[in-house]
Amino acid sequence: QVQLVESGGGLVQPGGSLRLSCVASGTIFSIYDMGWYRQAPGKQREWVASITKGGSTNYAGSVKGRFTISRDNAQNTVLLQMNSLKPEDTAVYYCNGRRYSGGSWYEYWGQGTQVTVSS
Repeated sequence: QVQLVESGGGLVQPGGSLRLSCVASGTIFSIYDMGWYRQAPGKQREWVASITKGGSTNYAGSVKGRFTISRDNAQNTVLLQMNSLKPEDTAVYYCNGRRYSGGSWYEYWGQGTQVTVSS
């Protein structure tokens, strides 16, 4: 049973920073491409950033230059460092892991962690 557990959310003032963590269990973490998504109230879930099993990263335009995704395969962890936070970054942030095997995609989600940016 694959499990992803996020932590690190909270309330922060505009311009502040937070670091989100996602710990995976029940699988070989290093074979997964990992990502962060977010969902604001009344909006669809959107992709934020991703990191491949090889370490290549990509970012949504709205967070590029402010957020950094990284992974530690030894700790089965993917991190999202968020700097220069804005009120529009307020959302529930979800960790995602997926891999392609035998002609099928296997995808897993965490339960989410709330990030609120407000003065």
